[in-house]
Amino acid sequence: MEKDVIARIKEGDKQAFEQLYNEYAEYAIRTAFAITKNSADASDAVQEALIRVYRNIIFYDEEKPFKPWFYRILVNECNRIMKRKSKVIPIDQYLDDHPMSSQRDDYKFEEYEELYAAIQGLKEINRIPIILKYLNNFSEKEIAEILDVNINTVKSRLFKGRERLKQVLLEIKEGRKRSGGKNF
Repeated sequence: MEKDVIARIKEGDKQAFEQLYNEYAEYAIRTAFAITKNSADASDAVQEALIRVYRNIIFYDEEKPFKPWFYRILVNECNRIMKRKSKVIPIDQYLDDHPMSSQRDDYKFEEYEELYAAIQGLKEINRIPIILKYLNNFSEKEIAEILDVNINTVKSRLFKGRERLKQVLLEIKEGRKRSGGKNF
């Protein structure tokens, strides 16, 4: 199905592009939000990535899977937007500015607030591979292609990211035990 849609897009079929958009937009926005930590930036990144896909679809190698190609464009677009804005928000400031208990962003997974906060607290170098692996179910090989790094680099970044997540989540759990709150 995907190859047929891409072939139709290459022929200028706008309905085929709309079909591709409908298939990828929701997860792309979630991924972009997890990377940029900002709804407006996430929407901009997805929009720009889709424009780049539309303009550059003729360069896409149909022998390779489309999804990693698309997500490489998306991740690059997220990085471009973040560099342009020079936005590095410490997790403490982010949580102060966006309290979890009040108005929540549509893209957050409400039932996983602690995990979400812990992921957002990771360094970008570890956060992006974690998001691609566990939010988007990419293989380590696909992540290496998307990020244009060696597969061993991906494995190392995933390992370090998981270790940091374990540490942060354990700290949260210990804090709940001390305060008498519920365990997760």
